[in-house]
Amino acid sequence: MATTDRFDGFTVNVYQDDEGDYLAHFVELPSVSAFAATPEDALNELAEAWAGVRESYEKRGEAVPVAPARREYSGSFNVRIDRRVHRALAIEAAQAGVSLNALVAQRLAKQR
Repeated sequence: MATTDRFDGFTVNVYQDDEGDYLAHFVELPSVSAFAATPEDALNELAEAWAGVRESYEKRGEAVPVAPARREYSGSFNVRIDRRVHRALAIEAAQAGVSLNALVAQRLAKQR
């Protein structure tokens, strides 16, 4: 998989199907895809498809989708979890002398 400026930061996946053709698509927008006989042609077709999709959004006055890699993030989000998990994490954080946010941030960072 690759992310290129040609595709405005979207991750592109290219693979060969069972019939020997190549499919190129955006991982984040799988409905934007193209088939061709070679990987290079599939990528060229995908570029044309993406140009058409962008044009369609613009003609309708809608915002063109932005790749997650190009978005700005605040660093804050809410997660709903089972209350028993919440309690266990809160106890663990207190015992470690850190905030619940710090504990969860540490755990998430380890998962990357």
